[in-house]
Amino acid sequence: MLITGLLFSCQNSKENKTTQELTMYCAAGMKAAVSKIANDYQQEYGVKVNLQYGGSGTLLSNLSIAKRGDLYLAADQSYIEKAMDKGLIEETQPLAFLKPVIAVAVNNPKSIYKLDDLKKDNIKFAIANPDAASIGRLTRKILMETGRWEEISSIISVMKPTVNEVANDIKIGTIDAAIIWDAVANQYPELDFLSLPEWDKYKQQTTVGVLKSSKNPTEALKFLRYLSASDKGLLTFSALGYSPIQGDPWNEKPELLFYSGGVNRLAIEKTIQAFEKREGVDVIRVYNGCGILVSQMKAGQQPDAYLSCDVTFMDEVQGSFQEINNVSTTDIVIATSKENDKNLMTLEDLTRPGLKLGVCNPKQSALGALTVSLLDNVGIREDIMKNVVVQTPTADLLVNQLRTGALDAAIVYSANVASIQDKLTVLKIDAVAATATQNIGINTSSDYKFLTRRLYQRITSEASKKLYLENGFGWLSEN
Repeated sequence: MLITGLLFSCQNSKENKTTQELTMYCAAGMKAAVSKIANDYQQEYGVKVNLQYGGSGTLLSNLSIAKRGDLYLAADQSYIEKAMDKGLIEETQPLAFLKPVIAVAVNNPKSIYKLDDLKKDNIKFAIANPDAASIGRLTRKILMETGRWEEISSIISVMKPTVNEVANDIKIGTIDAAIIWDAVANQYPELDFLSLPEWDKYKQQTTVGVLKSSKNPTEALKFLRYLSASDKGLLTFSALGYSPIQGDPWNEKPELLFYSGGVNRLAIEKTIQAFEKREGVDVIRVYNGCGILVSQMKAGQQPDAYLSCDVTFMDEVQGSFQEINNVSTTDIVIATSKENDKNLMTLEDLTRPGLKLGVCNPKQSALGALTVSLLDNVGIREDIMKNVVVQTPTADLLVNQLRTGALDAAIVYSANVASIQDKLTVLKIDAVAATATQNIGINTSSDYKFLTRRLYQRITSEASKKLYLENGFGWLSEN
């Protein structure tokens, strides 16, 4: 009985191994690689990827109507951009590069060496349908831009819905030549191909996107990472003749290290939490004064991304970061008690003898350094510093001391007090230098550049803008 029970349990476990399924619309020219990768993924993680093949244009039309599915892989970026314009795609990930070539039978029996050779009387020439397949659309574009479309289109013997069908026709000898992708030609021993140097500029990036219709975006993103991993999916792409990107390494649940100036915490924390949940990853956050963060980076710490309190503290480490983008602004203000019993109105008022003031430490904090610069510009730094009783690495520590009555006033960011303006008096400083600009960058040495870029895109998105504005920031990012 025990043996029977164990056998039943084992059998039942195998039957239930595939507990989830994904649906992926996949460009036909990517079939050889994607079908193998999907099978490998199912073997490793028990998730079945149902693949629907077709021309990139046909697939886009289908998913636009169906409004179902999890992923869409197009042979060129333009179809992904169209899908994004239609509001169908949430995240994207490049995979490989494809180049248009003239494919012929192996050993080139019809001696086709240039485009004009297609006009020979004994040549049967084919293309993929421009309205259905990416390579067909690109073929038409190339020939129209070079003034050859009318001439060459008149000798087309047949158009097929997908690039694979065109390649098969050369294989079986029903046509002599066709314009297809180099990677597809590489998969047919029966084919040779001619690469025209003037077509190099038409190289296309094949890209996969997670659809907004996905009912399991976390699993879809996990497969996207597997598909594009340098040591998983991209090995298959390379082996099958594609030119893959330099992808992230595979990790079932990767960790990102994210450095941020403390002032940004309230504006980004919900965004990062949502990113972690959707991607199924961990983001290790380090919030601190930017002076401290910069010192750690100069000492060798390498976060995957860094969001500064002010651009001057990105400038100090900008050699380590790429895609640096201004995100937001926040004003430097004077905060005092709700009653403002000291009757403070301007920076000059902070020079009055006997006041207890708080500022940020200029060596530890961007705000501290900006405060020093601001006071120097106004010419009252020495007089104000006589009243400073505390210098902290972050402004939130000043706000806490202000609320307990330990300070009469503090110089902070407007974003530090946006959520408690009803409990304090906030005084605007009338000076050009009284504004900080926050920017973000991706570390050039990050192992997870593409994953980090998706976090970067979330932080600079329209949804993130709303949170920034709610927390007292101005908005700059145009991403």
